[in-house]
Amino acid sequence: MTPGEAWSALLDGNERFVADRMHHPSQDATRRGEIAEAQHPFAVVFGCSDSRVAAEIVFDRGLGNLFVIRTAGHVVDTTVIGSIEYGVVVAGASLVVVLGHDSCGAVAAAAHALSTGTMPTGFVRAVVDRVIPSIVELPSSGDDECRVVVPSPAALGRGHITHTVDMLMAYSTGLATAVADGSCAVVGAEYTLAEGRVRPVTVRGSIA
Repeated sequence: MTPGEAWSALLDGNERFVADRMHHPSQDATRRGEIAEAQHPFAVVFGCSDSRVAAEIVFDRGLGNLFVIRTAGHVVDTTVIGSIEYGVVVAGASLVVVLGHDSCGAVAAAAHALSTGTMPTGFVRAVVDRVIPSIVELPSSGDDECRVVVPSPAALGRGHITHTVDMLMAYSTGLATAVADGSCAVVGAEYTLAEGRVRPVTVRGSIA
């Protein structure tokens, strides 16, 4: 698929999910046999680990369709970047979707930490540490200090999605090259928990 065709396929599946008319494709024994030797996913979905946002269900897809990576708050580290590059460069996916959602606990925890100065304990702090850069506003020209800006929860979630897309494009040469030559596109999208609909927030490359 082209990047545009891959995005359309995901949107079509999401429409079926929202309307409660899912096809549940590629989920039988025949499909298992077809892909036992190799996988050719058409899209990489990097999303939040939240139990309410399962990519194959949200997009009504099946085995071998999506290369899925999930972390709490869709925070990025080197293994995430390597996994996304594998999905694009090795497995041949033509689309990367960064899938955030409303009411994200990781984003809320980061906003709370900056507002109160109280950080979570244990390794949960590592997640919050990686969300905070989406909230901290870098200094403008002639300004010596960073400013902390905590907007509405909805704006904060979308800002974190955009920041994640920007990070992937900046850190991954393989992904940036694929986007530049038109073989891949990156879409930052937001899933609404109650409605079940996925809407684009930001796009890198062409999905026309």
